[in-house]
Amino acid sequence: MTRLSTHDAIIIGAGPAGTSVALTLARRGWAVAIVEKTAFPRRKVCGEYISASNLALLDQLEIGDAWRANAGPEIRRVGLFSGETCVEAAMPRPGAGSRAKDGFGRALGRDILDSLLLQAARSAGVEIFQPCRAVAIDRDGEMQRVQAGDEAVMLRAPVIVAAHGSWEPGPLPSQLAKTNRPSDLLGFKAHFTGSSLAPDLMPLLAFPGGYGGMVSADHGRLSISCCIRRDVLARLRKQHDPEHRSHVSAADVVSRHLMNSCRGVRDALEPAHLDGPWLAAGPIRPGIRSCYEQDIFRVGNAAGESHPVIAEGISMALQSGWLLACELASAPSGQAGREAAARRYEAAWKRLFSTRVHAAAALAGIALRPGSATVMAAIVRNFPQALTLGAQLSGKTKPVPGFA
Repeated sequence: MTRLSTHDAIIIGAGPAGTSVALTLARRGWAVAIVEKTAFPRRKVCGEYISASNLALLDQLEIGDAWRANAGPEIRRVGLFSGETCVEAAMPRPGAGSRAKDGFGRALGRDILDSLLLQAARSAGVEIFQPCRAVAIDRDGEMQRVQAGDEAVMLRAPVIVAAHGSWEPGPLPSQLAKTNRPSDLLGFKAHFTGSSLAPDLMPLLAFPGGYGGMVSADHGRLSISCCIRRDVLARLRKQHDPEHRSHVSAADVVSRHLMNSCRGVRDALEPAHLDGPWLAAGPIRPGIRSCYEQDIFRVGNAAGESHPVIAEGISMALQSGWLLACELASAPSGQAGREAAARRYEAAWKRLFSTRVHAAAALAGIALRPGSATVMAAIVRNFPQALTLGAQLSGKTKPVPGFA
């Protein structure tokens, strides 16, 4: 028997972007549903760092205290590990108008962060369908219908928000088609315990064919994540096993490549122990996309994605959800009101994020160019303040609109 329910908004995806929208709208009186395909808690390929400029927003979402109680140490320094080079510089403080209670950002595992946000949404009255996959969206007059699960759930609402990320293809009009290309960047992530990395340092990792980052997260865990070109990974696997006789995983090859390419990674992980398996995802598709298409709003990576080299993915997800919810809550009802809200939201999105998306693309292009890691290391050794400047350009000090 099909279950049918009607809401003011349906959010597809319960990551930081989706729950940010849902929480904000629910606390303004909207009837909201979230459709999330995966049971929580779950780990994600993600750098897990959140800039201090987001903390006023976390307080607004009413998870700020829980985040502070669980997150790792303050990150006061940014660094570069590349080859034998290990350089560090000061992390910039958030702008004076950010109203952040804390001076620096921190990292919290997605298994904890996403559960905190979803529980807050549930407490705010959001109806949660989980695990439940959205499989189709169609028009029903002024409403849209979302078919979820095995045809047992049918949801109706005038507002549909795609917050499902960009990595997984699917049947929804907001999901990206994927074709494999040699230049694709594939993402990998792992947690370690017992690392010797300085707890207040977040280094950028630059290595042949990719880039990554390390940060001390919650409960003594080190979070390490990276992207590597598909063709470089294939070449490394072939070098390791020319006859394709062993079953070494891609994650093992990436881990060895990181250790061999960055002395700082070797030093940090030498005393450490892997905490859970390596995760893989991708390919990533950085770039600015439409924020509203075919009557579907987009937030998080579905709206636009920066190269993870700048560690701003969670920040952009939370903030884009907040931007959209504010525009929707103040818009008149009806199609004309939604379209006007979409125009304002897209303009606000570009003002807040376009600079960091372009800056991330430029930095990633440098990091991925053959031989450029050596040049980058030489520049940073002679001008460490470039790391501080890069952190500023990535948006780490930019306050969230509405909190300045």
